[in-house]
Amino acid sequence: MPINLSETFVVGISATALFDLSEADRVFRTKLAEDPVTAVHEYRKYMHEHESEPLKDGTGMPLVKALLNLNSHQRDNELPIVEVVVMSRNSPETGYRVLSEIRRRGLNISRSAFTAGESSVDYLGAFYVDLFLTTNEEDAQRVIDSNVCATAIVKAPPRSNKHLANNQVRFAFDADAVIFNEDSEIVNQTKGLPAFHENEDREQDVPLQKGPHANLLMKLSKIQERLSGRAVVSPVKLAIMTARNSPAEMRVIKTLRSWNVNVDEAFFLGGLQKSRFLKAFKPHIFFDDQDFHLDPAAGDVPSAKVLYPSSSLLKSLAKGKKNK
Repeated sequence: MPINLSETFVVGISATALFDLSEADRVFRTKLAEDPVTAVHEYRKYMHEHESEPLKDGTGMPLVKALLNLNSHQRDNELPIVEVVVMSRNSPETGYRVLSEIRRRGLNISRSAFTAGESSVDYLGAFYVDLFLTTNEEDAQRVIDSNVCATAIVKAPPRSNKHLANNQVRFAFDADAVIFNEDSEIVNQTKGLPAFHENEDREQDVPLQKGPHANLLMKLSKIQERLSGRAVVSPVKLAIMTARNSPAEMRVIKTLRSWNVNVDEAFFLGGLQKSRFLKAFKPHIFFDDQDFHLDPAAGDVPSAKVLYPSSSLLKSLAKGKKNK
């Protein structure tokens, strides 16, 4: 009988987000400008010659390990709490090294898709994926535009993962344009902070619309409820870290209440650097839409960028700032 994973939290992750394949990628890109056929040949040769060598952690590895640990709370005859699917542009042949490393580490990952250079985005829905982590901007943009699931581009791995908890998985989210839609952030960027505060205070009883990671937060909240009472320490911890502060904070809390979502911690920072608080919170992943917040944090905690939809005004505004 076919398995339905709609109640399971499913993470799709590219091989380059799970493992550090930067050297193999360098081999490929060095030859790509000369001849794509030669680049593929050299990449295949490199992967074959090094397939017995262990791979280092990619940015997504701490999150994957912590999520898979949640299945220790699984009850008999219950569908898995978490499933991880490797979705790679490698061919099955070059993907051998990735699969071998998964087995060597004893990671409980049994599903994978290797598409030999083609995008794997079209298969996200078939795998019931809730979150897709990748290093490929083109793939991430396609997912954002199709709204099939949450997605983000991982930054380079942090300096160390030793400080991250093993008995709990921690998520940290930005608010506007990540959990919530971009409307309020557009007011901030086009009319200024005073107008933003005035708008959010006036509209505090009007729930914010869903952003690209709203459904992800809701799914995690359900997983949190599902695990309630199964461990002394809550196995899932959710936090929002936003540049909002008073009088813009009430609308966030009231919106989450209207969604029936409870987060464990919320930080209304009013311009303070997020990286200082992320270093203390120690998330397994931090999602934000702005490099201004991500780059200072990425050295200490696994971090990932949430792209704007192609039709987004924020995307146009960001492009305009770059061109100045």
